[in-house]
Order: sequence, then structure tokens, then C-alpha cells
Amino acid sequence: MRHPSAAEFVRAIKTFIVSFSNTPPDPEKDSSSVQQFLANMEASFRAHPLWSTGSEEELDSAGEGLEKYIMTKLFPRVFASHQPDINLDDQLHEKISLIQQFIKPEQLDIQPIYQNETSWLLAQKELQKINIYKAPRDKLVCILSCCKVISNLLLNASVNADESPPGADEFLPVLIYVTIKANPPQLHSNLLYIQRYRRESRLVGEAAYFFTNMLSAEAFVTNMDGKAISMDEMEFQKNMESAQAVIYGLSDYNTGQSISENSESITEKEKEKEKEVSSVKKNPSVSDLEHKGAEMIVKEGNVIEEFRNFPYLYSEVGDLTVGDVEDLLDGYKELVFKYVSLAKGLGD
Repeated sequence: MRHPSAAEFVRAIKTFIVSFSNTPPDPEKDSSSVQQFLANMEASFRAHPLWSTGSEEELDSAGEGLEKYIMTKLFPRVFASHQPDINLDDQLHEKISLIQQFIKPEQLDIQPIYQNETSWLLAQKELQKINIYKAPRDKLVCILSCCKVISNLLLNASVNADESPPGADEFLPVLIYVTIKANPPQLHSNLLYIQRYRRESRLVGEAAYFFTNMLSAEAFVTNMDGKAISMDEMEFQKNMESAQAVIYGLSDYNTGQSISENSESITEKEKEKEKEVSSVKKNPSVSDLEHKGAEMIVKEGNVIEEFRNFPYLYSEVGDLTVGDVEDLLDGYKELVFKYVSLAKGLGD
């Protein structure tokens, strides 16, 4: 792109970004405009002497680079810029926050041989990374990594139990459970962003399959009620209310008077949960702190600066030497000790 003969491309890209940024948000038109521009530019790449002799891999890399550049520049303008989407984000995040307080794997018909909540944490962590990135592909990779962890765990479990390889009926419930436990902020907007701005010709194959499952998981949780998890509807609502009491508090802190002192409808179990409120409010979970920190990093736009002091973060396997092993092992041990200590201190 720095070659003089590519100057026309550079002008076209800059003009598109400026023009796009100066128009009011309209999700459908915005998506169509970006998709059309990327398609036209990639066609122009292929016809240009600078790229005409390139391999398919090189041309694909050029297209990926263009998408990432364009969408990183347009991110503040298009991500969660439509109020209905923002409202759905808030509603979904709140609902999941409540459901995760009482949901169990068996309620999603996950067979005992596939239940592995400790290892599912790895999948949760991958999904929770989604807000760190701005490019559609990078956000999609977080979903794919999450899904691949789940697939590998299910496959290993089936081999160990001498069962048939797991299919969609085994995979989707686990993905739903992992999504509930991870509860990444702005999940709805992230999925819409990938749908709208990931190059359509690249959202195919395995990526399309796993992404479709993620959309199904979101839809399931959005519409979840008692019937969806084989629970009496009254019991489901009671669990939701109890979870709400724990998260948002049972006490009126302005008067210091407990709601349970004013209402005979609150059960003894809910009164016990009242005692947990102070610790819940004082001690955000490790995941809450991670979410908050990630959002701050993205908002401030200084990701590279924040991680500059961690020399191996941007290294590839080929960059490492035997001499690096000792440093990496020491760093790993220190990280584990600090994280476990932090989690214990927060009661997580």
C-alpha cells in the first residue's frame, strides 16, 4: 500500500472512512456499505499489478488486513451504536447474571460423562476475551476458540467413556452453559457486529458452523424460561427473584431497613441470602474485575502500551529459545500464585 502505484487505493480507503464516519448510524445500510466496499476493493486488488502475481494466501491476507484496518477505524461509529441493540445488551447481560446464580448442567440435559466445569473455565475465558478486540475476525476467533475447547473436551470425554463421538445435541447445551457462566458484556452487539461486518465470503465452513451455534445459544438464553430447562415456571421465577435479591441487595441502604422486615412474602432462605449482600457488594468477582479492566483497556485504546512489559506476549513459537524456558516457568508460577490468591481474597 506504500507503493506509489497504490496511491489510488489509499485515497479510496481514506475517503470511504471519512464519508462513512460522517453519516448517521443505520445498521442495515452501514453493513451493506462496508460489505460492498470490501468486495470492490478486493476485486481491485486482484486486478492490480502489485497483487496480480500473488498467491491466494497472499490475496486473502491482504483482504483480512483491509477488513481489520477499516473496521478498527470505524469501530467507535458502528459498534453498539444503535439504541435498541444497547438495550438488548443490557437486558441479556442482566438476565444471564440472574440465571448463572442457579443454573446447573443437568438442567440443560448435559449428560454426566460430559460434565467438566473445571475445564469449561478455559472455554469461558476464551469467550470473555471478545470485548478486547475491535476487528470482526478477532472477535470471531474468540468464539471459535471457545467452541474448539468445548469440542475437544466432549470428544475426549466420549473416548474415555467409550461412547460414540458427540454431536450437536451434546455440543450446544454445553455452549449455552459456558455462555451463561462467562456472560461477556455486550454479547448481543458483538454477535451483530460479526454478522454485519465480517466479510461474508469468509464466514463459511467451520467458522460459520460455530458462529451459528453461538447465535443459537444467545437465542436460547434470551428466551429461556422454566419450560426450557425442565423447571416449573413458578420455581424458575422464584429462583430469578432470589438471584436478583443476592445481586442487587435486599436492604434499603438509605434507611438501613431490610425488605424482609416489611414483607412476609420473603422466605427464610431469602433472608439468609440477605446476609451475603454485603460481601457481594464489597467483593466483585475475579471475572467482574477482568471485564472492567478489559473494557478500560479497549476504551483507552492503549492495548499495546498496557502489555509492553510482558516480553513474550507477542512472541511466536519460533521466536523462543531454550533459554526462555526458565523465565517463562517463573512467570507462570508467579501468575498462578497471584491469581489464586486474588480469587481466594475475593471469595471466588
